[in-house]
Amino acid sequence: QVRLVQSGEDLVQAEGGSLRLSCAVSGIGIRVNAMNWYRQAVGKQRELVASITAAGNTNYANFMKGRFTISRGDGEKLFYLQMNSLKSEDTAVYYCHTLFFESDYWGQGTQVTISS
Repeated sequence: QVRLVQSGEDLVQAEGGSLRLSCAVSGIGIRVNAMNWYRQAVGKQRELVASITAAGNTNYANFMKGRFTISRGDGEKLFYLQMNSLKSEDTAVYYCHTLFFESDYWGQGTQVTISS
């Protein structure tokens, strides 16, 4: 059974600051499947933030502009989203995600609030 669990409680940070989100994966290795981070702001659709393929190639949404980095831990269980130079418009619920055998698996979500 595939399961994604995000660490930490709701996070608050000032504009310009940094945060790191973590996602623990069980039931599938993070190096055999693409892993993703999405976010959803109030009143908006969920949008893809960043992806890392099984081969380790990364892709980012245009609005990232080099501020966010997706990475994997040394083992098979953890992947991360490092967020720098945070802006108030980055305020959203962030979800880790993977698609496996045509089924979507989501983390429970982490509220990230950036104060101006």
